Amino acid sequence: MSLKKRYVALLVTAGVFIGWLTLGGSAAVMHYTSSTEFCLSCHSMQLPYEEYQGSVHFSNSRGIRAECADCHIPSDPVDYLVTKVRATKDIYHEFFTGKIDDEEKYEQHRLAMAETVWAQMRENDSATCRSCHSYDAMDTYAQNEESVKMHQYGIENNQTCIDCHKGMAHFAPEPEMDSEAFDNLMAQTATTDAAAKVVYPIQNIEMGDLGTINPTVALDVLATEGTKRQVKLAGYQMKGAEQVMYMGEGQRAIIASLTEQGQAAVEHGEYQADEYGNEWRTASLIAEIDSPVLASQEPIWTYAEELDNVYCATCHAKIPANHFTVNAWGPVAKGMGDRTDISSSDLEILTKFFQNHAKDVAGH
Repeated sequence: MSLKKRYVALLVTAGVFIGWLTLGGSAAVMHYTSSTEFCLSCHSMQLPYEEYQGSVHFSNSRGIRAECADCHIPSDPVDYLVTKVRATKDIYHEFFTGKIDDEEKYEQHRLAMAETVWAQMRENDSATCRSCHSYDAMDTYAQNEESVKMHQYGIENNQTCIDCHKGMAHFAPEPEMDSEAFDNLMAQTATTDAAAKVVYPIQNIEMGDLGTINPTVALDVLATEGTKRQVKLAGYQMKGAEQVMYMGEGQRAIIASLTEQGQAAVEHGEYQADEYGNEWRTASLIAEIDSPVLASQEPIWTYAEELDNVYCATCHAKIPANHFTVNAWGPVAKGMGDRTDISSSDLEILTKFFQNHAKDVAGH
């Protein structure tokens, strides 16, 4: 072999060796820094790791474990590199700023960190979720009826996994709403015209010894004297449950709870059976109130939408009110409300918002 050929062969061999070291070394570094062990080398990752250990992604009946990288690092080469570059800020905060180096700081930043991850997952259509889960592979017979409906809804409305499945491996941020919005709502009651013919309470209000009226209910004003109003409440009663009044026939949205005196004062029609065999009658009641009210439901619905954004949309995509019926919204709202710290009065307003815009009410 001539000296020239040997020289070329040596250069090629050196190039291959250097390339192998460079690419192989880079791949090895990338792989190592994607491991759960590497993530845990940062003190600030201990708290999220403990949350993850209590999740179905860590331990489940099928013995399948999703590691940190499976959820946080997409497999697409470009997204993979972008994610790795973004992660350098975490190293900076770990060693220089101590941004989340204790539980208190972590809780302060939990919402911001969660929103950052949620935004990234929306951008890539929850690519890491879809690396294990897909609609095509779902056994809908093994799902409950509501899960099947919600997955179908997600497909039809182009939703992505993270829109509904937040808090799967780590605790979702605790939703909380300050009192300013309600204070503003209450302040608007001071401008309610004394001559208003229809008013709406924003809280449960007493009607003397007759019972309690729920928020958002339409009250026809018969007479006004100062802050006191004589009002007429109209709704329905179901046989066997005369202690309450409902929004509509067959619609179990309670608008008032009655005492024995209130039940005796009710003016009512005759009972008629519905298609399910339950008997309903029209019911009305005249009472006196002396509580803050509004002349329109719109400010209450605006407040309810803020509640929806804070207490519902923090954990999953917003579900339109016309997705469920009046009767379905009651237990759905209660079940979801029990998972948050929403007050009972705010939950009642939110429930009434859903029920007043429900599938069997919208458009009527």
